[in-house]
Amino acid sequence: MEALLDRIPVLRGLPRSVVELPGGLTNQNLRVTTPTDDLVVRRFRGDAALLGIDRDAEHLNTRAAAQAGVGAPVVDYRPDLGVLVIGYIDGTTYDNGSFASPDALARAGRAVRRLHDGPRFTGDFDMFARQAGYLRTVQERGFRLVEGYADHGPAFRRVQAALAVRAAPTVPCNNDLLAGNFVDDGTRVWLIDYEYSGNNDACFELGNTATECDLDDDQVEALLAAYDGRATRSRLARVRLQALVSAYGWSLWGAIQACASTLDFDFDSWGRERFEKAARGFTSRGFDALLEEVARAD
Repeated sequence: MEALLDRIPVLRGLPRSVVELPGGLTNQNLRVTTPTDDLVVRRFRGDAALLGIDRDAEHLNTRAAAQAGVGAPVVDYRPDLGVLVIGYIDGTTYDNGSFASPDALARAGRAVRRLHDGPRFTGDFDMFARQAGYLRTVQERGFRLVEGYADHGPAFRRVQAALAVRAAPTVPCNNDLLAGNFVDDGTRVWLIDYEYSGNNDACFELGNTATECDLDDDQVEALLAAYDGRATRSRLARVRLQALVSAYGWSLWGAIQACASTLDFDFDSWGRERFEKAARGFTSRGFDALLEEVARAD
């Protein structure tokens, strides 16, 4: 590791302390502090092609997020070394419990809006296309798929058709805003980790956050209100349907990692938890009503 850090010009030959930051299933994140800088060195790991990660796009989109005033500054990018170097954000990293605070929830919604109002990203992200690609990978490689997954394919396609009726222009999205990717420095909330970033439906971003952070119905409505200024019925339906899309699609990421990753992490349970969320939503009494509401004009 020390030899690697010495190959990065901003760190070369300097006294430094190195602390590994928690989290990071497809990166190892090292906080490196020198007399002049406080940085994070993101060491890439995992099979980027298998998971659909474009490291060049991650670099460019991290820069765009910084320009939007919501992402950490990019200091260096060395694809030859498999590292991205960014500034360290000194703040409190959210967990799911953080969203119990109405103020934290509102600040998070406004941070997402700043990102979406910023410079357009390199590349697009469409969970329907990604889900199809992940499913092909699982099937072609003989990876284990949770029992009953295919049973919900028709409901997934019904959601796709309903969302297409009143589709809005895409915006630059992180697409992976779990709680740990929100950092509050006391003045503003920052958004980190742009591995899966791309231009997408804003409501996918909000829906993904809702399901990853276990927001209840009132919290989802409050998040949308902070983002939009109000929460209309059709937009709220769109966020809730996109939460199901997120859970159903990302569950396959867990299935791939469960068979392909060498990390000591229970990817099988991670993916199963998301599948079960999606399955409950697809079979709920309110599912048909959401499909109707998302196509209506408020």
